[in-house]
Amino acid sequence: MKRPSLHNKLADIDRQSLTRRRVTVDGFVEPGNRLVTTADGRTLVDFSSNDYLGLAHHPAIAAAMSACATRFGAGSAASHLITGHGIEHEQLEEELAAFTGRERALLFSTGYMANLGVMTALADRGELALLDRLNHASIIDGALLSGARLKRYRHADAADAERILEESPQTATVVATDGVFSMDGDVAPLPRLARAAAAHQAWLVVDDAHGLGVLGKNGRGATEELSADEVPVLVGTLGKAFGSFGAFVAGSRELIELLIQKARPYIYTTALPQPVAAATRKALEIAQRETWRRERVLALTARFRRAARAAGLRLLESDTPIQPLVLGSAAAVLGAQQELLEAGFRVVAIRAPTVPRGSERLRITLSAAHTERQLDALIERLREVARNEVVGSDNE
Repeated sequence: MKRPSLHNKLADIDRQSLTRRRVTVDGFVEPGNRLVTTADGRTLVDFSSNDYLGLAHHPAIAAAMSACATRFGAGSAASHLITGHGIEHEQLEEELAAFTGRERALLFSTGYMANLGVMTALADRGELALLDRLNHASIIDGALLSGARLKRYRHADAADAERILEESPQTATVVATDGVFSMDGDVAPLPRLARAAAAHQAWLVVDDAHGLGVLGKNGRGATEELSADEVPVLVGTLGKAFGSFGAFVAGSRELIELLIQKARPYIYTTALPQPVAAATRKALEIAQRETWRRERVLALTARFRRAARAAGLRLLESDTPIQPLVLGSAAAVLGAQQELLEAGFRVVAIRAPTVPRGSERLRITLSAAHTERQLDALIERLREVARNEVVGSDNE
């Protein structure tokens, strides 16, 4: 059988305006702002990162990483279950458990690996895993790898989830959702999902990668008002609001022990470097102490939405720092991305299959490190590049 042509596959992707291209960042103009320089010499205001609290380039966090690297080296050299589990890992897990109000926490190298580990450890072949239709790819892939029977309910529709649970001949093992949806910026209907999962004795898994550190009175995310019993499995990432790298799962002692025994992405990979854990510990400390960061990014979000409405830009409904502007085709968002790039803004075009066809959008993300002047300049440029291509509905 003839091997398929990679050239033809790539050409087909390109014909659909779906080719992904990287931008190489050469440096940052100064710590604590959103100005980046690229390898081709451009200076851009970054409106695409997930650095919601502006901590990714905080000097104290970098210093914590450097000091730890001097003491422990750059790498862990083994998995957690061999000799790779260090004191910084142990202390960070304890601090994350305390921050989230859970008995224990377990570090993973990435959020993708955390979701694969959770889904494959909790859902067995033939059981039912019920997911939101717009869940992150890692949750979907984890459910598929588990061998469970996968069903998906309408996006953020708890009533539809309840209907599927009631009509299913199988007992659901897992109900899984994002806390804040990464491409739409909206928040899952967690209280009702929690009740539905509990009524059917299913695990509720919430991946709150984009909520932790940002939402809630104390920055504990979209699940802050719910108890650990209502959300027994909480997944979080450390490379977004906390400006570091890695991920964790928080829950009961028994849950964490089960993951240590069964979660293959945890068992069979090198542990996160201890300097990364040390940096994250410092970031967690700063995020809890400097509450103004959370207050600022949410205030900037409200300002951005008011200005967008005044400019006639119809954003999707989101009160989080993720602000999508739907343009409706791959060609349209790529054109808008290029125009913004030439004007000095880094705003990424999001296309299928990351979002459904016809809902291609600019994904604008805000940070506590942005200035009001930068927001106003972006709004002015967006009004020009969007022109008459903007579709969607203004839900405010």
